[in-house]
Order: sequence, then C-alpha cells, then structure tokens
Amino acid sequence: MSNIRITKQFSFETGHALYGYDGKCKNVHGHSYKLSVTVIGKPISDTSNVKYGMVIDFSDLKKIVREEIVDIFDHATVFNKNTPHVELANELSNRGHHVILVDYQPTSENMVIDFAEKIKKRLQTYIQLHSLKLQETETSFAEWFAADNR
Repeated sequence: MSNIRITKQFSFETGHALYGYDGKCKNVHGHSYKLSVTVIGKPISDTSNVKYGMVIDFSDLKKIVREEIVDIFDHATVFNKNTPHVELANELSNRGHHVILVDYQPTSENMVIDFAEKIKKRLQTYIQLHSLKLQETETSFAEWFAADNR
C-alpha cells in the first residue's frame, strides 16, 4: 500500500511582540495566521474499520490541531516569558486578556517548531507528521519538515 499525504488547513488570529528586535515587530501587533498540517501514512486497509481507506479522518486531524493550537492561540497575545514582556503580559492578563507565555521568541520559526511537537504527541504511531507551514502574511511563512529534523 502506498504512503499518502493528507493536509488540513487552519486559520487563527494571534498577537505577539519580539523583545529586543531591531524593527517594527518589537511592537505588539497581530497576524492572521494560516497553518497547513500535512501527515503521511498508509490508508487503513481493514474493510471492517469505519475509517477504511483513510490515512486519518480529516475531523480527527482537525480535533488534534484545534485542541493543541487553534483554540489556544486564537485571539491570544504571545510573549517570551524570559523577557521584560512578562510585565506587560501580567498587566494584560489582569485586565482579562488571553495571554500565552512561551519559553522562546515568538517568531513564526519558533512557533512552527512548538506546533510540530504538540501535534506529533497526539498522532497515532502509524501516522507521521510530514510538514507544517505557518503563514504569517500573504508573502511570509515558516515551514517545518520531518525529513529535515531526524
């Protein structure tokens, strides 16, 4: 049986700021992110399985990505907890804003690494995460490929 790649796309709105950066992105700002998640595996060959012919049910992949990423990051502001931005984060949190503190600079590159780890932990052993594409703007994106990270 052939390996098949399955891709599901997601959208979410997230704000962030890059502490210590020498350009405009040092300011708090947001993006309409687009995330493409591609998994690879062999379609289920057991004819008695309700998922017969599928690598993964798109709704199962959607559930994983929503629970691990979209529902958490959508309409949140992300700051590196190891910078003075933690003071701003605390102030926003105290005012009822949804803030996420991470242990990395919240660039698209680092976010896509974080997302890959979260998704990999939730996949069945016979399904592998193949790639992620996190699009920050229409012309700018970061990609993660399993083949590059072995």
